[in-house]
Amino acid sequence: MRSLIFGATGTVGSRVTQQLIDAGARPAVFARSAKRTKALFGDRVDIHVGDLESPGGSLATAMVGVDEIFLVTEGVDLVDRDRAVVSAAVRAGVRHVVKLSTLDVRTGIGTGPWHARGEAAVRGSGIAFTFLQAAGFMSNALGWAESIRGERVLRSSTGDGRIAFIHPDDIASVAVAALTTRDHDGEALVITGREALSYGEMAAAIGRAIGEPVAFEELSDREAYARTRAWAGEGPTTDALVDIWRSVREGRLDTVTDGVERVIGRRPIAFAAWAAENADAFR
Repeated sequence: MRSLIFGATGTVGSRVTQQLIDAGARPAVFARSAKRTKALFGDRVDIHVGDLESPGGSLATAMVGVDEIFLVTEGVDLVDRDRAVVSAAVRAGVRHVVKLSTLDVRTGIGTGPWHARGEAAVRGSGIAFTFLQAAGFMSNALGWAESIRGERVLRSSTGDGRIAFIHPDDIASVAVAALTTRDHDGEALVITGREALSYGEMAAAIGRAIGEPVAFEELSDREAYARTRAWAGEGPTTDALVDIWRSVREGRLDTVTDGVERVIGRRPIAFAAWAAENADAFR
């Protein structure tokens, strides 16, 4: 089977690409930068340069001979890119799309409505699909690195609420299984980490990984909004993030499933293991 990977230089897409290579495949990738892609994968992939914001004929070229697509898109208008991809896929005869989505489509929280529209576009295309409705990524915790390095503190408006962050390696492994086995066509797989933890508990896990205590300080929604607006700007991204943190605080995102184990036959990687892998980022 011939796979085309979108987002191949990103957190999850790069892992999906590498796992396919390790399994002996030669995937194609659709990326903005050939240089960056080649730096990651050398000559072990076929690179198609393009931009989903204005793909032109690059999508059609990239899909020649493709059977499977791994699709990663983001932003409030991601449905436009999802629609462009699946429209080109239909014309090219692609058989299956695995879309990285979010479990928040089930609650309408945060970015959930954006991905719900994207899922609807994929469903409406008539192509066989698998949706990976993932919990928040453990790698998102790298956004805490500056305050932990400088002050040994994590600040958030999540209070004592819990969330089961998932390791990007687990998402990639589930994606590769969906791509290569076709055992999950038509499914929306809800995949989470092995346990729901509060941000305070995750701060403590990072502290253990670096050998120094890391404190947790609670913010109000207003404070969280102001801090996020400073780097993300005014608009839907900031609104979505504050909504997610509020929902964590309110206990609406503490879902834990056996989705990873059911698909790949092992338990998800623990947050403590991720913290140990990434300890240097927080020192």
